[in-house]
Amino acid sequence: MQQDTLTLTGALDRDSVPSLWAFAQQWKPSQKELECSLEEIERVDSAGMVMLIHLLEHAKKQNCHIMLSFVPAQLRTLFQLSNVESLV
Repeated sequence: MQQDTLTLTGALDRDSVPSLWAFAQQWKPSQKELECSLEEIERVDSAGMVMLIHLLEHAKKQNCHIMLSFVPAQLRTLFQLSNVESLV
């Protein structure tokens, strides 16, 4: 993780969400703004989308704004189909 960038890699799906969730629950961001790069995400499903939404909400409660970058087309489609584009 760079200073102000969190880079997620690999799959963001029902198999990877539990370990990411464990990290997110203990994570206490020290910055006010943070970029979350999804450039290296290879696959994402609805569980991964929900995990990202929870990560954004968790950071918000800690007074940290997360900006998603390099959002894969597959994830954009999930956001649109789920009607949650306004949350991200």
